[in-house]
Amino acid sequence: MSEDVKKQLQLSVSLPHGSKKRLRKSKSSKRKVSEPTQIAVEISATVDTPVKQTAPAKPKAEPFDVEEAMTVVFKPNPGPQTDFLSASEREVLYGGAAGGGKSYAMLADPLHGLGDPNFSGLLVRHTTEELRELIQKSQELYPRAVPGIKWSERKSQWTSPQGGRLWMSYLDKDTDVTRYQGQAFNWIGFDELTQWTSPYAWNYMRSRLRSAHASNLGLYMRATTNPGGNGHAWVKKMFIDPGASNKSFWATDIESGETITYPKGHSKEGSPLFKRRFIPASLFDNPYLSDAGDYEAMLLSLPEHQRKQLLEGNWDVNEGAAFPEFDRNIHVVEHFEIPDSWAKFRACDYGYGSYTGVLWFAVAPDEQVIVYREMYVSKVTASDLADLILQAERGDGTMRYGVLDSSLWHNRGDTGPSLAEQMNQKGCRWRPSDRSRGSRVAGKNEIHRRLKVDDFTEKPQLVFMDNCKHTIAQIPSIPLDKRNPEDVDTHAEDHLYDALRYGIMTRPRSSIWDYNPAKQRTGFQASDPNFGY
Repeated sequence: MSEDVKKQLQLSVSLPHGSKKRLRKSKSSKRKVSEPTQIAVEISATVDTPVKQTAPAKPKAEPFDVEEAMTVVFKPNPGPQTDFLSASEREVLYGGAAGGGKSYAMLADPLHGLGDPNFSGLLVRHTTEELRELIQKSQELYPRAVPGIKWSERKSQWTSPQGGRLWMSYLDKDTDVTRYQGQAFNWIGFDELTQWTSPYAWNYMRSRLRSAHASNLGLYMRATTNPGGNGHAWVKKMFIDPGASNKSFWATDIESGETITYPKGHSKEGSPLFKRRFIPASLFDNPYLSDAGDYEAMLLSLPEHQRKQLLEGNWDVNEGAAFPEFDRNIHVVEHFEIPDSWAKFRACDYGYGSYTGVLWFAVAPDEQVIVYREMYVSKVTASDLADLILQAERGDGTMRYGVLDSSLWHNRGDTGPSLAEQMNQKGCRWRPSDRSRGSRVAGKNEIHRRLKVDDFTEKPQLVFMDNCKHTIAQIPSIPLDKRNPEDVDTHAEDHLYDALRYGIMTRPRSSIWDYNPAKQRTGFQASDPNFGY
C-alpha cells in the first residue's frame, strides 16, 4: 500500500463520528454559487430559441397625443365654426339657428392676432348687461389660451404679453360710435348683430378698420346673430339676400343692390371694394348641445315663427308676414334657359321717386309659372325704362303681352302723352292692370294658391329663379296690413310684389298653340309646321 493511501485512511479514521469533511462543504458551496450562473445560461438559451405562441387578437388603440390634449384649450367644431375661423373675406356673418356655437367662435377669432404687438381689436355688444356675459366667457377662455394675458377692468381690455390688445365694449345708441372716433382697429366684432336697429353703427365702424403698421394682420369685420330682432331686415339685405350661403360675394349697397366699387377718379375706379360672406349654422353643428336633446326640445316648444328662426335658422320668416308659406328650398329654382315654345309675358309697377319693379314670367307646359327675370331700378323715366326693358328681353323671342299699373294711363294734369303712352310709342307694349275694387285681396289670394304645394305633383304653381334676388327677398318679408289682414301693408316695400300680383292675375296659361315646331331642335320633328303633327 502506498504512503498516500495510508495517509487518507488515517485521516478518515481520526475524524469524529457524524463530522462532515471540508472537501464536501467546499464542493457544496461552490455548487450553490454556480447555480444562478447555470440558470442564467438556461434562460439565455430559451430566449435565443424562438418559440411560436398564439395569443387572442386585441384591438389596436388609436394614437393619443397626451401633450396635445393638455395644451388644446378650444377646438372648433367641424363645419361652420371652422369655416368662420378660417374665412378670409373682409366682412363675415356667422348666424342662423340658436346653439350653433357663435359666441365661442367670436371670442376665438381675434386670438390669431393677439400675439402681434400691433394688433388692436374691438368686440362690442348692444348693451353693458349683454357685454358682461361675453366678458365672463372670455375670462374662462383667454387666460388658458394665451398664458400671461392680462385683463383690465378699468379699461375693459385684454392685453397679451406681446402687446396685442382687445377692447370689449358696447354700442347702445348710434351716437355711441363717436366714442371710437379717431381709433384704428385691425379686427372689429359685433355679437348679435340684429339687435342694432339700423346699419349705421356697422357702416360707421367700417371707417375705423385700418392699420398703417401691421398690414400683414389683415382687416376684418365679424358678426354673429340669429334671425329676428329689430335689425333683421337690414342684416338680411346685407348678408343673406345678395349671395348663396357660405359663398363669397362682392359687397353690395343694401338700398340699391349694386356692387360697392371704388369711386370715380380712384386708381381702381369701378373695381369692387371688398367681399362678404354668410356662414349659416344650426344647433346640430354643435354636438355639445345637440347630443343631449334638451335644448332641441326647448326650441321645438316655441311658436312656429320663432321655432323656424331659432331652430331652423330661417331668415325668410317674420312675425306677421303675409306669406309665411314661402320657402326658398321649394319656391326658388336654379336659373335655366327658358324654351322658346313656352309662353312669356311681363308685368311692371312703375315709380320714379321710389322704385320700379319689372318681372318676366314664363308658363311651363304643366301650367307652372316661373319668374325668370327681374328689374329693380329708381330715378328712371318711363321712356328710358322702355329702352331698358326692350334691351333685356332682346333674346327672349315673342313676348305675348305686358301688364302695367293702370294709373299710368292717366294724364296727371297735363295734355301730353301719359307714361304708358310714352313706353308704347317706344315699342314696349303694355295693357292696363286690374285695379278694380277687391283686386288687391284677390291678387294676394291667387299668390297664396300658387305658392301652395300640390299634393299630386308635389310642386307649387309659382317658382322664382335664383337670379331674382330682390323678389326673393321681398315676398317673404312683406308684412300684413294691421288694419286689414286680408291685404299686405302698402307702406312696406311692395313694388315687386305689386308687379307679381299684376302678372299672376292675367290668368297665365300654357297652350298647345304656343308650340313652335320650327324652333324645336331635338326629339320629335313635326312634319307639318302649321299644325304641329
